[in-house]
Amino acid sequence: MNNKFQSSQKMLEIKSGEAVQPEENQLNHSCSEPLSQVMFNKKKWNIWTFIKKNAFVILTMTAMAVGIGLGFALRQVNMSPREIMYVTFPGELLMRILKMMVLPLVISSLITGGFFSLAKTYGRIGLRAFSYYMVTTVIATFTGIALAVSIKPGKSSRQTSEPSGGKSQTVQSVDSFLDLIRNMLPSNLVEACFKKVRSMMFLLQFLHLYHHNYLTFVSVVVYIYYYQYFTSNGINILGLLIFSAAFGLVLSSMESKGKPLRDFFTCLNEAIMQLVNIVIWYSPVGFLFLLAGQIVKMADTTNVAHAVTMYTVTVITGLIIHSFITLPLIYFIVTQKNPLRFFAGILQALTTAFGTSSSSATLPVTLHCMEQNHNMDKIVTRFMLPMGATVNMDGSSLYEAVAALFIAQIHDIPFNFGQMIVLSLIVTAASSGSAGIPQAGMVTMVIVLSSAGLPTENIPLLLMVDWILDRLRTATNVLGDCVGVGVVQHLSKHELQGSSSARNNLEGKEMSQTTIITCQEKEKAKQRRCFSWLIKDRVN
Repeated sequence: MNNKFQSSQKMLEIKSGEAVQPEENQLNHSCSEPLSQVMFNKKKWNIWTFIKKNAFVILTMTAMAVGIGLGFALRQVNMSPREIMYVTFPGELLMRILKMMVLPLVISSLITGGFFSLAKTYGRIGLRAFSYYMVTTVIATFTGIALAVSIKPGKSSRQTSEPSGGKSQTVQSVDSFLDLIRNMLPSNLVEACFKKVRSMMFLLQFLHLYHHNYLTFVSVVVYIYYYQYFTSNGINILGLLIFSAAFGLVLSSMESKGKPLRDFFTCLNEAIMQLVNIVIWYSPVGFLFLLAGQIVKMADTTNVAHAVTMYTVTVITGLIIHSFITLPLIYFIVTQKNPLRFFAGILQALTTAFGTSSSSATLPVTLHCMEQNHNMDKIVTRFMLPMGATVNMDGSSLYEAVAALFIAQIHDIPFNFGQMIVLSLIVTAASSGSAGIPQAGMVTMVIVLSSAGLPTENIPLLLMVDWILDRLRTATNVLGDCVGVGVVQHLSKHELQGSSSARNNLEGKEMSQTTIITCQEKEKAKQRRCFSWLIKDRVN
């Protein structure tokens, strides 16, 4: 009886919220070491652990250095185009493999994305978080496009662009916008996987002869514009994005009925991620030969170096504008508070993001800064910060927009207004749907370039400076996550107050129920003791 009463009393103590702390010499079952010793060992820095953790980055940087050296060495030899093709063949295989995975990766990532369950699971807070993520990502994308169009990092100082006629340019922009609408709603979903709609304006020239009089003929040239749209090779990524997003939204609302199909796409997404994770270790070899081949084919390496430098300056300028103008302005307009004081409280998280170049690795520090320094509600921080670390990619979307236009400018591929709208939609969807993709910056760049119809063989030029840009855009992503928490918490004051009062009432009810149960148990124990004493008295 006494043992049962003691066990029930311990259960009541655990229910009342008293956590049992492990003893100092308690062993960890996984490694049979004291917990304090395990924590001490984690703090030790080991060079082999560092190399193992950053093996891919080290291999990529080494491959870049070797590729640059090999390319300049092969420039001394007069190589034919066929021999250059042999040099770039391993890199061509890498690009083909990555393009092969674009279609299933985009579809499965969007259908299984976490955006669609936000409003349903978290109500208005989730809807506000979704709106904030979309607005800031779109602003960052258009900031990158505006800077790339104005600075033109892919144009050398000797190249000038000739303005086209106003009337024909207007017609082309309208046609491109209509193509955008057509591609958003493909008539054949299977055909959209390998073809897209494109309009073309044909100029037909006729020579018209007529009699001026009985002796002479007069010839008149007649121009007729003939408009027609047809299908061209390439993935209609825009139509697939719209369909996948709508399909994922409907699937998430079907609850238990849609669970088998959701499980299928989740499994497909994880399988594609595993394939990408395997292929990614071949990328240093492919980039080595791609970069060597690009250097051999360069007519003037000085112009290319100048273009890469201007590209880096453009991306950094865009990140500075978004971090120090756009996000503070949004925070000030919504909360009416000083953004500088807010930034001072998350400085540790920003420096950690710059050092680790990983939003997920910075997450514990970000949570500490937001909850301890700014006293943010845990309902908002524990929901938005993990979600933002995977789907809120302001810096990445800006970087991808600049990189796509940089590649287009290098190859003198014109981009009109309609094509820029398409590019912004592709970049927004690709950056938001890249959660969990290994080396997401490189893979999403392949997705964006191939979807926009741009060549992918110049990606190694971008990776030459990606080591510094990756750290800067990660810090921008973390800053956007923190500002989002501040904005959403300010807009959700009433909901958070109601949830906190409900939690307090619930805790009070649980404590009162626990007290009642404890009193009942004590009363029963007294009755048992009295009953046992009566029995003893009668026996005696």
